[in-house]
Amino acid sequence: MSDNTWASLPEAQGLYHPAHEHDSCGVGFTAAIDGTKSHRVVQNGMEILKNLMHRGAVGGDQATGDGAGILIQVPDEFFRKVCPEAGVKLPDEGTYAAAMVFMPRNDDLRRQCMEIVERVVTDEGLGFLGWRDVPCDLTAISGQALAKRPEVIQFFVDGKGLEGDGFERKLYVVRRLIEKKADGLAIDEGCFYISSLSCRTLVYKGLFTAPQLPAFYPDLSDEAMKSAVALVHQRYSTNTFPSWELAQPFRYMAHNGEINTLKGNLNHMKSREASLQSDLFGEDMAKVLPVIKEKGSDSSSLDNAVELLVNGGRTLDHTMLMLVPEAWGAKYPMGPDLRGFFEYHAGIMEPWDGPAALAFSNGTVTGALLDRNGLRPARYTITRDNMLVFGSETGVLGIDPANGAEKGALRPGAILLLD
Repeated sequence: MSDNTWASLPEAQGLYHPAHEHDSCGVGFTAAIDGTKSHRVVQNGMEILKNLMHRGAVGGDQATGDGAGILIQVPDEFFRKVCPEAGVKLPDEGTYAAAMVFMPRNDDLRRQCMEIVERVVTDEGLGFLGWRDVPCDLTAISGQALAKRPEVIQFFVDGKGLEGDGFERKLYVVRRLIEKKADGLAIDEGCFYISSLSCRTLVYKGLFTAPQLPAFYPDLSDEAMKSAVALVHQRYSTNTFPSWELAQPFRYMAHNGEINTLKGNLNHMKSREASLQSDLFGEDMAKVLPVIKEKGSDSSSLDNAVELLVNGGRTLDHTMLMLVPEAWGAKYPMGPDLRGFFEYHAGIMEPWDGPAALAFSNGTVTGALLDRNGLRPARYTITRDNMLVFGSETGVLGIDPANGAEKGALRPGAILLLD
């Protein structure tokens, strides 16, 4: 095609042409390097999301987004403000967990789901503290997003002496048991899905475009909603139909890309389940099986693998490098310790391979990883006022040039980590 032909097309503008567009999903985060929680971080996270809106997609009704969401630390100050109104009394920070749940709109099905939740929590030795209806502005959405919307509810769990990693592990077991028991219900109106259940993180998400997220959830605009990290995702659905539960972030990560080895990854994970053992899980190991939840996307399946390995005792960065390794063969120069790390894990876990940019957080560490192909954009900026910003492109957050301390792009196989 000649230059004159390009110029004759109505969409052509200078060097840009839509035929060359390969945006896919938008992913990003902002975090306070010193760990200070603030509402500013949450606001900045939503600003990043809005600036990544062009990387998402909408349905045929032109009103339903493919999905958008935000992962933050459990906002203790906010919950202490609003939970008394719901009759929920919270114990000390870190000793309770908060869950975000999509529930069926059918009253009978919702009641059955709530009974399952309360029964499993208490049967597993934890304390059920109560429910909170999440305020939702239904005027913010329309089309299929409104027609398929679930009821959004939070519940709270007392650790009964458990804290930290041990508490997170037990919550993982509780969530898997709840999911398996709820799978037996004939839920055909709305859905039942636990977006997050953690003593460290909380996920607000749904079938939105970026601006619809804070409009639908007034909680996010409350000044008491504070966090040291805000991880966001704007979805462009490529291998599954958009739905409320498949919006991202998931419980540990958000993903821009494709897992091209997915079928093999799923088969390998399934084949290992009969021999899985863990001193940390003990008899609870059998309760979390199967590891990968059926009918999920490639991204949700990867997140399922991440949560098993993290709760099995590995750090989050160890887990990410184990699942998405850099290129490490004989032709690649690296030290013996690093080569040994990848060689060892290649014997116990095949790579989840494909073009991918991943942002991840467990509430104590936050980071980003680019796969060894390096075919997805991944940019970062560090500011002089101790903020780290990561996104699918430069400029996701307005930063005064005088405030910039460092900026760059992740290279193939590189990882960026903030403790």
